[in-house]
Amino acid sequence: MKSSAELEMNTENLDLSVPAFGYELIRDILIPDILGKETPEILYWSGKHLARKFPLVSMDEIISFFEEAGWGSLHLIKEDKKGMELELTSSIISRQFDLKTESCFKLEAGFIAEQIQTQRKLRTEAYEEIIKRHRKIKLIVRWDVKDTDI
Repeated sequence: MKSSAELEMNTENLDLSVPAFGYELIRDILIPDILGKETPEILYWSGKHLARKFPLVSMDEIISFFEEAGWGSLHLIKEDKKGMELELTSSIISRQFDLKTESCFKLEAGFIAEQIQTQRKLRTEAYEEIIKRHRKIKLIVRWDVKDTDI
């Protein structure tokens, strides 16, 4: 029988990445089949729920979370007093465009909305805009500077 130190050493070298096809099976086929027409709304609220489970204190932490979760590379494009625009890219997103897969990114939008709402203490919503030509997702975040009753 192996000691716990030997087991730890063996797991350090494991490739823990998920093949894109496996990810797509769950995200683009299984979940929509189970949730039906309610998929976008449920994914948005699921993203908010995940954000409450993983509270982050800065935009840098949100960006790191996206990388670690395999959701893609998140970049802040612009910010003003009413909101911000973010860009999400990844090889999996590019592949979805190649395969002409109809995907929604409400999970990511909900996650960002809840994180920003918690960080800024302002009512916040987010939605995605799919930019096929540039193979990216634009996430538009809006907050209400007058609605601090959260």
